[in-house]
This record gives sequence, C-alpha cells and structure tokens, in this order.
Amino acid sequence: MAPPPAPQTMKERILQTADKLFYLQGIRAIGVDTIAAEIGISKRTLYNHFPSKDALIAAYLERRFVAQRPSDKPPAEQILATFDSLERRFAAKDFRGCPFVNAVAELGPADRAVKKIAIAFKESRRLWFRDRLIELGVAEADALATQLVLLVDGSIAQDLVRDDPSMARAAKEAAKVLLRHAGVDVGEDATPAKSLRARR
Repeated sequence: MAPPPAPQTMKERILQTADKLFYLQGIRAIGVDTIAAEIGISKRTLYNHFPSKDALIAAYLERRFVAQRPSDKPPAEQILATFDSLERRFAAKDFRGCPFVNAVAELGPADRAVKKIAIAFKESRRLWFRDRLIELGVAEADALATQLVLLVDGSIAQDLVRDDPSMARAAKEAAKVLLRHAGVDVGEDATPAKSLRARR
C-alpha cells in the first residue's frame, strides 16, 4: 500500500493559490491580500515565504515552466502530437492562454525579470522542436522550429478570440505542410482526433 501524500507546506499552498488566481483572473487584478485571504493567512505570513509580489510572480511563472516529457515515439509524431495536446487544452474550461505571454502583456516589457522567464520558456519550446527536427535530418531545423512555435502561439491566440479548439487542428495541418516541404514523411492520421468543438 502506497504511503499517503505528504501534506503541502505553507509555501506550496501560497504558490498553488497564486497560480490559480493569477492565471484565471490576471496578475494585476490579484493582490497579495486576496491570495492571503483565499488561504486564510495573514499578509505577513505570505511575506515570510515570498518577500514581495514580484517574487511571487516569478515563482508562479517558474512553476509553469515545465519541461517536455521524453518520448519513445518517432520525432514527427511527437511534433504533431503537440497540436493534439493543444486542442485538448483549448477545450478545457480553465484555459486562458499562455501564462508567459499573458504575464508580459499585463506587466509590460519593462519588467525584465518576467520577460526573461517568458523568453526562456518560449526558447525551450523552440529548441525542443529543433531537436526533433535534427533527429529527422531536416537541413534548416532552426528556422523550421521557429515556424512551428509561431503556429503554436498563433493557434493559442486564435482560440482565445474565437473560443474554437479546432484552431489547433488547423495549425497541425499547417505544420504537416511545413514538414512535408522539409522532406519529412508525416503520412496520414489513421485515427483522426475526436472533435473537441465543445465550448468552454
């Protein structure tokens, strides 16, 4: 029998609450007093763990900075599966776009700490695409990786405006065109993804 999960520390509770509120309602809209009240602690207790709201914002974004899981699937399949994953995420009721883009849009480019984290995240995703393309022997892997992340970000923006998860499917079809043009055999989907047109 597996041991019960360890109880959350206060720092983890604060960060989890901040993550939910910042992402769903916006960083500027949520103050530390709101986060403290949601947990049932004093602002002083919160500041004992995070000395400022800026520190809490940085921790929130770092928490969202999750590396891609390694996979044994063929590289082209991994690349295209990215768009399937996006379509599922778009269909979720709590989807509010990319937290890194949202943070830069809210706080402005002058917030160098936030922008630095956002750039690092976006670059990590681009390099993940590049590495899969190198595995496929694509000559211009760096440039094509940039084009693929543009499709990802473009589909996110289109879904937010249109509330239509199929934007990820359209981006996937565009990715196939780019991959074929680069000499990659992407084949045809044997089992098309089920429609996720349900509105959030």
